[in-house]
Amino acid sequence: MGTLVGGGCCAPLVEGPDADATDAVRGRLGPLDPYLIAEPDGHITLNMMVEGITCGGCISTIERSLLKEEAVSKARVNLSTGRLKVTYDPERVAPEHLIATLDLLGYRAVPYDPAALQEGRDQEDKQLLRAMAVAGFAAANVMLLSVAVWAGTYQDMGPATRTLLHWISALVAVPAVFYAGRPFFDSALTAIRAGRTNMDVPISLAVLLATGMSVFQTLRAAEHAYFDSAVTLLFFLLIGRFLDRRARSKARSAAEQMTGLSATAVTVLLPDGSLQAMAPSSVEAGMTVFVPAGSRIPVDGTVLQGQSDVDAQLITGESLPEAVRPGISVFAGAMNVSAPLKIRVDAAGEGTLLAEIARLMEAAEQRRARYVGIADAVARWYAPVVHTMALAAFIFWFFGMGLIWQDSLMISIAVLIITCPCALGLAVPVVQVIACSRLMRQGILLKSGSALERLADIDTLVFDKTGTLTKGQPVLVPNQDADPDDIRRAAGIAAASLHPLSRALVAAAGPGVAPLDDVREVPGAGLEWQGRDGLHRLGSRAFLKLAEDAVPSGGGDSTSGPEIWYARPGQAPIRFAFMDALRDDAAAVVAEFKRLGMDIHLLSGDRDDVVAQTASALGIDAWEARITPDGKLRYLEDLRAAGRKPAMVGDGLNDAPALAAALVSLSPASGADISRTAADVVFQGSHLAPVLEAYHTARDAERLVKQNFALAFLYNAVTVPLAFAGFVTPLLAAVAMSSSSIVVIGNALRLGWRRGGNSPGGKSSGRGWTDSAGSARLKATPVSMGSDPSGSRSA
Repeated sequence: MGTLVGGGCCAPLVEGPDADATDAVRGRLGPLDPYLIAEPDGHITLNMMVEGITCGGCISTIERSLLKEEAVSKARVNLSTGRLKVTYDPERVAPEHLIATLDLLGYRAVPYDPAALQEGRDQEDKQLLRAMAVAGFAAANVMLLSVAVWAGTYQDMGPATRTLLHWISALVAVPAVFYAGRPFFDSALTAIRAGRTNMDVPISLAVLLATGMSVFQTLRAAEHAYFDSAVTLLFFLLIGRFLDRRARSKARSAAEQMTGLSATAVTVLLPDGSLQAMAPSSVEAGMTVFVPAGSRIPVDGTVLQGQSDVDAQLITGESLPEAVRPGISVFAGAMNVSAPLKIRVDAAGEGTLLAEIARLMEAAEQRRARYVGIADAVARWYAPVVHTMALAAFIFWFFGMGLIWQDSLMISIAVLIITCPCALGLAVPVVQVIACSRLMRQGILLKSGSALERLADIDTLVFDKTGTLTKGQPVLVPNQDADPDDIRRAAGIAAASLHPLSRALVAAAGPGVAPLDDVREVPGAGLEWQGRDGLHRLGSRAFLKLAEDAVPSGGGDSTSGPEIWYARPGQAPIRFAFMDALRDDAAAVVAEFKRLGMDIHLLSGDRDDVVAQTASALGIDAWEARITPDGKLRYLEDLRAAGRKPAMVGDGLNDAPALAAALVSLSPASGADISRTAADVVFQGSHLAPVLEAYHTARDAERLVKQNFALAFLYNAVTVPLAFAGFVTPLLAAVAMSSSSIVVIGNALRLGWRRGGNSPGGKSSGRGWTDSAGSARLKATPVSMGSDPSGSRSA
């Protein structure tokens, strides 16, 4: 005997799958290992695609039924892709049992294949178009016959002629109904066989009742038949379904868009020099792939041969193509712009960074917000309430008001059609998907679907300093007293080292600096170079054996912070001081948040004078210096205890405790850091404008969700009483039902239409944030870098 599995929308429990059902799954799909992902806690995630999903109620049915299994900890179905992810304990349940459960519910689990997904959508669109054409043809012809009947009623048409016209109408309408109604009938029949209901059950019931009543009236040679209503009703329902699908395609998820960037085939360079096309899943690390110009890079790897420009905007956030050469890492999904490349494979298929980002995005889109619980609760009661209301309408009008049964039934049909919960079911998910897509286009990755909801509620913003408000890269403080030749010679020595201060000195010297030969590096101390005039040394004060009160040549620079000294034979040493510059748009972003009423705080492990200088430059009054990571954690906890709703913007790799303590956390990160950072939101590029964009998107999304709920409830509050009172025909009910879903989706799409207005200066922050108006107006403000007592570079 199988276990009990929950049906949809208050449907009775149905018996779960037995051994034969699980064996059938094994026979259909074979080994499931390719679709299983091991989780760190020992659980397994089943990753597949589900066919047969028609509405939000289907998603709720699948998730609730799977979660009834005690071994299942998570069950999520993606609105856009139909992708299913079930996390379960492999010691307590087999994946075949879970798939068999879906089969029992009337859904079919298949391997996730984006190409097959798109092909299936195309086929469904073609089927809908054919059904619409048939229903439209039938509706037009039946309507002409009905006009003749109506006209004949007032011209003493004989019963035989009227009955003949009704039979002709039946010959046109009945085949059209059974053909054009298949998208609804098949879905409803599958649901009923599985012991559940969906939105297509009352729709099918309404169409069949109207058609059946018309056939009955024709057999009785009655005066009235309703073939015109039945076929035209079906025509409008199909139009609404088709427009609804088109609207949903506009809201296609960011995860699906990214999956579309994945290669379907990889050109592998074999040892004998020949080329062979292989599936991404068959490519292994260490192989060499060939990527012609104009093609997307199919793997993560390292360039072995060739020089080209690569558009890696999606990964790095940079809007301009990046020059690559041998030894440079490249990522799957990037476009090879100008010349062929040979690349050594580091990761392919599901192991690429592109696949990882897509998984994170999909998880964010599937995460449930608090508003979804409202929609799910309403959808759960939908079927019994609708059927009860339709029955009550018939009883009221037929028995209570004495209306003829035909007219009472038409009112009942109108109630069945007009009370569709699709608008309510779509109110939240479609907004969430569009918000994720919009942010992804702007170089912002949501790692938590509830992050938008939490971000919209914040009233306090806490910034880390180094690497967040500042660029996190040392910059040489201009020293007007230093001889340019001395700077270039020191840079020639520094070119032999990879130390950040050495690289900053080389960058400040300008292009054309030639590395000097025979430079010896003393690890942790400095560099030595034997010139014609004697020994040159570049490094710390201790390495040069200078006294603490040593005076540099020309007095030097008094800026506190990191420094290196340059000692030349017979001359006073030169001190090179370094500073950390603010991000170009930091001041503009902070000012905009303050204008919005946000309380701004700055936390750093740096010295008091350095943090005070940064706070002053940005107009931040609340700041703390020399604060350890534990201190940051306590600071955030104190804010939460005081009733504040803080967001923290900091380094997601080093400040994990503080980021976790905040209501929501944001972090700048390179592409390689995305999967490792502890933040809820990760943004690309060298600007802070994404923080502002994410906040505005969160507020916009929350407003649109509330509007969608208001629209859905208003629709039902107005239309259902009107239908019950007999003021709405089945045709008007079909138009209203379809329009409600389209209006909700159209309202959500406004989230993706808005352009600009969020970044400082009123312009769109743009992909990669390299063209924000803030950076165009503001010059980098130098802030000296100091030591961090906690030892954390990001403090």
